[in-house]
Amino acid sequence: MSTIAVTGATGAQGGATARALLAAGHTVRALTRQPTGPAAEALRALGADVRRADFDDRASLDAALAGSDSLFAVTTPFGTDIDSEVRQGRALVDAAAAARLGHVVFTSAAHADRGTGIPHYDSKFLIEQHLSASGMTWTVIGPAAFMDNYAGGWSLDGLREGSFAWPMPADRPLTLISARDIGAFAALALERRDLFAWRRIDIASDELDPTRIAAAIAAAAGRPITHQHVPLDVIRRYSTDLAAMFAYFNQVGLDVDVPSLRREFPEVGWQSFADWTAAQDWSALLSAPAPAAAHAAEPAAV
Repeated sequence: MSTIAVTGATGAQGGATARALLAAGHTVRALTRQPTGPAAEALRALGADVRRADFDDRASLDAALAGSDSLFAVTTPFGTDIDSEVRQGRALVDAAAAARLGHVVFTSAAHADRGTGIPHYDSKFLIEQHLSASGMTWTVIGPAAFMDNYAGGWSLDGLREGSFAWPMPADRPLTLISARDIGAFAALALERRDLFAWRRIDIASDELDPTRIAAAIAAAAGRPITHQHVPLDVIRRYSTDLAAMFAYFNQVGLDVDVPSLRREFPEVGWQSFADWTAAQDWSALLSAPAPAAAHAAEPAAV
C-alpha cells in the first residue's frame, strides 16, 4: 500500500478522506496545523501518522510531504481570505511538485471552472490552473453543496425553531453530497490513479429542493420543520461571497449528473439525503447549544 498525505486532515473533507484511506489499509500521513488536538488524536488512534504542516511555512510542508507517494489537497478562504487561499494553495502545489509526488487529488467546488463569479469558487479555480501547469499527475474533484452544513451553524439554529431557513425558493433544486462521500470518492481517485489521472469531476449524490430537504429532516428528526425562504439581502449583510454563491444557485444551479456517478462508481456507496439525515443524532443536535458549522472552515458549496 502507498503512503498518502492528507491536508486538512482534522477538517470535514480531509478527515473523511483520511478515514476512508485508513479503512482501505493505506498508510496515511495526516497533515494539520494542530497535531495535538482532539481530531488529530482520533486519527492517530485509527493509525494515521499525524504531522504538523502549515501552508504558510514551506519548510513544514516539505518535511511533511517527504517520502509520500500522493496527496489529497484541500484549501479554504474561510478563516483567512481569498488571496491567502490562492497563495497557500499554490505553495502546497509547489511543495508537492518539489517532493515529486506521483498524484495529487485536489478538492475544489462543482462549477468552479465555469466562471461563476463566486469569489471562493474562483480562488479554487486559480489553484486548479496552477496544479494543471505543475507537471504532476492530478485529479480535481468538485463537490456540490454539503449535506453536513445542515447539521450545524445557522441552519441548525433555524431547525431548532422548526424552520429550515435557506436563501433559495421552495422548488429550486440543488445537488448535494455528504463529507463521507467526498472522502470515499477522493480515496477511490487516489487508489485508481490510472483511471482518474488528469480528470476534473464534479460530484454529488442527490438532488432536492428546499421543500424536500425540510421534509427529509423533519422525517428523520420526528418534528415539524418547514422551509423559510431567506432573502439574499440578509445573507449579503454577513457575506457578499456567500450571497454570490446563493445567487448562482438560484439563477444557474449545480447540474451534476448524479445517476451517471452512481452507475460509474458504485463502490463509493453514495448516500442519499435521506441516508444522511437518518445517520444524524437529531435529538442531540436540536436540543444542544448550536455547535460550529460542520464545514465552517471549508464551505466549498454550503
